[in-house]
Amino acid sequence: MIQFNRYLESTLLKPTMTGAEVDQLVKDAIEGQFIGVCVPPFWVKKVHRELEGQDIQVVTVIGFPFGYQDTATKVFETKEAIKNGADELDLVWSQTAFHSGMNWPKIEIAQISKVCHDEDRALKVIIETAYLSQEQIREACLICQDSGVDFVKTSTGYASSGAKVEDILLMRESLSSNVGIKASGGIKTLDFALSLIEAGADRLGTSAAKDLMKAWQAANS
Repeated sequence: MIQFNRYLESTLLKPTMTGAEVDQLVKDAIEGQFIGVCVPPFWVKKVHRELEGQDIQVVTVIGFPFGYQDTATKVFETKEAIKNGADELDLVWSQTAFHSGMNWPKIEIAQISKVCHDEDRALKVIIETAYLSQEQIREACLICQDSGVDFVKTSTGYASSGAKVEDILLMRESLSSNVGIKASGGIKTLDFALSLIEAGADRLGTSAAKDLMKAWQAANS
């Protein structure tokens, strides 16, 4: 039987989020012993402090949600997040550069990968699969892999659609076994979550982590 809670990154990335909601997110993650808590950079220091001593990763986003920032800005964001206690960085790659046919995404990701790995932090890159064809998903995965990422992530949650089983299957087929996959966006039911794991997802980023955990426990009690 899988250790379901260790696939779950409890995520809160909405414009109107409050400190009370962050407190609840942390509380739920500790109770469920989720693999991580994903919050905006503003809340990283607080979450890091409150998760001290827990085997739970502090995750934050860089270049969120569209990846428009220039590389120097993303590098600065990354360094600040690490200084504030982030264990894992979810980088929105330069979608505009990729769709313009430029090589810049690979250069940018490689720079940020070095920053992360020099500090023993993990880098996930969000490729926003909703805007990519199957051929582009494969190409994006290879760019990320060649740039030294730890995970490729499907979605920000701000596109027209999120994680899809067929995309996870394609990503797993395209990536080497040492590169993980994080599925995110629209993961609200246990059946869907399990289908993503079966397809090859190593992490599930979801705002419904607590409800998914309850459903898992009920199904396995």
